[in-house]
Amino acid sequence: MSTPAVYPAETIEAFRGITVASVSDALQELGVHGYMSSQIRLRTGEKLVGPAVTVREVPTSERLPPQHALDVIDSSAPGSVVVIDIGEETEVAVWGGLMTAGAVANELAGAVLDGGMRDVEEITRDFGFTVFARSTSAATTLGRFKTVAANEPVRCGGVTVYPGDLIVGDGDGVVSVPQALVPQVLEGAASIEEREREQTRLILESGSLAAGLAKYNRI
Repeated sequence: MSTPAVYPAETIEAFRGITVASVSDALQELGVHGYMSSQIRLRTGEKLVGPAVTVREVPTSERLPPQHALDVIDSSAPGSVVVIDIGEETEVAVWGGLMTAGAVANELAGAVLDGGMRDVEEITRDFGFTVFARSTSAATTLGRFKTVAANEPVRCGGVTVYPGDLIVGDGDGVVSVPQALVPQVLEGAASIEEREREQTRLILESGSLAAGLAKYNRI
């Protein structure tokens, strides 16, 4: 089992000020597909930035608790993001209110699920905790899925996520930034946002979209 990264607070804060779209574009400029399926959407909470801790689940008929997920919630560093691979299953909930309570108690940043979640009203009302998921569903995983691994590479939203990769999520979706590329992506995404601010200024001052785009040849 590998150990997820812990990033400096200034790195986390810098990514909080940058949109997922810009992070995705910066990754694309490096030849990396980092954005997850558009089905994985913000269901509760707000902007999400933090290192991934991962869990994988597989089908079963046994009635077993999601032990690997429970262990990850209790043992991960504050600010971590729980990423759960359940094979794109949308008809069961891999996350709910009690797991959220544990995550909040341990100061985790959020969860990203390649499947469903439940207790949306409770999570919104009581915690404001950030969860991105493929769906919402009232059905439990008990008797349907079991956890089989933690902090190993997983697939989520069509992207391979390694423990320690930086997860960035907002209203546009979720991007996973490979750990080794975090400094380059931060620099690239910040540059993209600066250019877009300048383009916006030119568009508003000139009254012309074409004039505002001409300088940077970017849309």
